[in-house]
Amino acid sequence: MAAVNPYLNFSGNTEEAFNFYRSVFGTEFQHIMRFKDIPEEVPSPENNPDKIMHIALPIGNGTTILGSDRPDIFGTMHQGDNFHISISAETEEEATKLFNGLSQGGSVTMPLEKAFWGSLFGMFIDKYGVQWMINYENSSF
Repeated sequence: MAAVNPYLNFSGNTEEAFNFYRSVFGTEFQHIMRFKDIPEEVPSPENNPDKIMHIALPIGNGTTILGSDRPDIFGTMHQGDNFHISISAETEEEATKLFNGLSQGGSVTMPLEKAFWGSLFGMFIDKYGVQWMINYENSSF
């Protein structure tokens, strides 16, 4: 089956956001390219050459979060509320670590706790406006 990798666009703070995500997941960038890395013969859509054109951070089990700074020529960006990045943790400890780390400075919409369907589950919006769900399924709950 094809892999699904969320691609996040930011308004100039992609590097800050991805450094935060890297600190929580404990992984290293797979790729990082700035607009200044575009060959001279290719016109750049961005006026600030240090902004991120493309970044990739593996977060586990073949999943990578990708991102970029949205160039101004594409117009104003509106953050949507029609998606969440959902992570299925392998252990309760991992679920707790990811929930606490990623939600730091953000807004918890559902605390991480045992849900009526038998999973450890929580939801939040991180400090960059990205919505997350953390889930850990364990038959002993």
